[in-house]
Amino acid sequence: MKPKRTILCVDDNEQSLSYRKIMLETRGYRVASFSRGEEALERFKQGGIDLVVTDMAMPGLDGPQLIAAIKNLSAHVPAILISSKARIYDHESQADVFLARGMYAPADLLERIRLLLVRKRGPKRMQQRAAPLPQRQGVA
Repeated sequence: MKPKRTILCVDDNEQSLSYRKIMLETRGYRVASFSRGEEALERFKQGGIDLVVTDMAMPGLDGPQLIAAIKNLSAHVPAILISSKARIYDHESQADVFLARGMYAPADLLERIRLLLVRKRGPKRMQQRAAPLPQRQGVA
């Protein structure tokens, strides 16, 4: 059985956060959910987070700032930024994926998460496969 991936979900809207958490947990993910960016960053620093899904506009540390701080600590961790206001999207954000709230189906979010996690893990598997096989000795 493959180990569960842990997703850090951050949203100041408790209803959206709860919905996202249930959706991900029923698909086999572990979810660490927070309503404030500062708390989420502290949890990230503890390690074990495979992917981040965050709302854009939050009081205090907002989504783009949270992603920037996470990428500064660990550049390979993928991040998805969700906003209800697509027109204010900061194109300088370090998010790997941007989704406009209400403009995507839950299946789209799940597929983006799956692809980002595969991409994150991909190069390591390729390096393992590229390693030379041990030579057999004494085989005639």
